[in-house]
Amino acid sequence: MIKYTIGLDVANKDIKACFGSIDIHQKFKIHGTRTFPNSASALPKFVEWIAKLQKEKDIPLRVCMEATGVYYERYAMHLQQEGFLVFSIVLPNRSKKYFAALGMKSKNDKIDAIGLAKMAAQQDLRIWTPASKFFYSLRKLTRQRQSIQEYKTTLNGKIHAEKASAHPEELVLQQLIQHEEMLKKQLKNIDLQIEEHLKKDPQVYQKVKNIEKIKGVSTVTVSVIIAETFGFELFENAKQLISYAGYDVVENQSGKRSGKTRISKKGNARMRRVLHLPAFNVVRFNNHQFATFFYRILGRHHIKMKAYVAVQKKLLTTIFALWKKNEAFDEYYNLIRNDNNKSSKKQSFDINIETSPGKLQTKVAWRSLFFRFKEKIIVNSLGI
Repeated sequence: MIKYTIGLDVANKDIKACFGSIDIHQKFKIHGTRTFPNSASALPKFVEWIAKLQKEKDIPLRVCMEATGVYYERYAMHLQQEGFLVFSIVLPNRSKKYFAALGMKSKNDKIDAIGLAKMAAQQDLRIWTPASKFFYSLRKLTRQRQSIQEYKTTLNGKIHAEKASAHPEELVLQQLIQHEEMLKKQLKNIDLQIEEHLKKDPQVYQKVKNIEKIKGVSTVTVSVIIAETFGFELFENAKQLISYAGYDVVENQSGKRSGKTRISKKGNARMRRVLHLPAFNVVRFNNHQFATFFYRILGRHHIKMKAYVAVQKKLLTTIFALWKKNEAFDEYYNLIRNDNNKSSKKQSFDINIETSPGKLQTKVAWRSLFFRFKEKIIVNSLGI
C-alpha cells in the first residue's frame, strides 16, 4: 500500500467522507464512507473514524476537498488545527474534468467524495496552506461593496421610473432618494475601510500600489481580484487563473462544422465584473500595452466587445504577473524587453490603408500605425 486518502464533499450542514487507499499496482480501494455534520463538535468523531480505518500508521494520509463556496473553509481550518497538515484543496473545474476522465456519469455528494479520494490517491496534489485572516476580511469588504453597488443601481432605476411615471408619488420618490443618499455614504465609507485594511499589511499595500500604476485600474479593482483569489494562493500559473475567472476559450468545432468560439464564463463572475470598466479605461487612456493589443484584436475580428474581453483577460494576467514578481507596472516593459532581445528583424511600419475597406477597418489601421510609430519614437528616445 502506497498511501491512504480521504475525499470530502462539503455542504452547509453535512460532509460526505470517503476513506480509500492505493497500492503499488495503482489499484484504488474504498475502505468506508460516512456522513458527518459540518461543525467543530463533530471533528472528534471524524478523527476517531479515521483512526479506526487507518490500520498502518506509518503510511501517509492525504485529505482532499473542493474549494466550493465558503462551506469548505471552516472544516479545513478545523482539520489544520487538529494536525492534518497533509491535505489538498482543489479548484472545482479541475476535479470536474478529472471525474469526466474517469467516466463518472452520475453526480451526488457521495460519488463526489469517492472521486476526490481517488484523485488524491492517483495524483500528486499540492499541499494546502490556509489564507490569512487578512484576505478573508478583505473578501467580506469587497463583496459587501458589490452588494451595495448593485442595490444602488437597482434604486437608480426605481427613481428614474418614478420620475417618468404618469402620476409620480412625492413621498415614494423622497424615500427612494433618501435611500440612495444613504447607499452613497455607505459606498464611500466601505471604500475607506478597504484602503485602511490594505494598509494593515505593508507588503500587500505596496503590491497593490504597484499594480495601480496601470492607468485606469483602481484600488477597488485590485482589491476584488486579490480577495477572490486570496492573493493568488491556489494558483500556480496564469492558465489556472484564467480558467478560474471564466476567461478560458471554449471551441465548438467538429469535422466541417465550425461553431462559435467564446469564453466559458464558468468561473468567478465577480472578477469578470470588476475588470469590465478597467478594460475600457486602459484603451481610452491609450495605455501602450493594452491599446495596441486591443486594436490588433479588433483588426482581426472587427467586434469591439470581443476585443475588450481580450483586454480584460490580459489585464488579469498582468495583475497576476506583477503580484507574483512584486514589480511596478511599466507601460513600455514589453517594448524595451523585445528591443533588448532583438538583434532581430526591423519591424515594418507600412500599413496599406486601402486594403482595409470600411470605416472601422480604416480607423483600426490608422490606430495601429499610430502605435507602431509611437514605439519607434520611444525606442529612439531611450537609445535602444
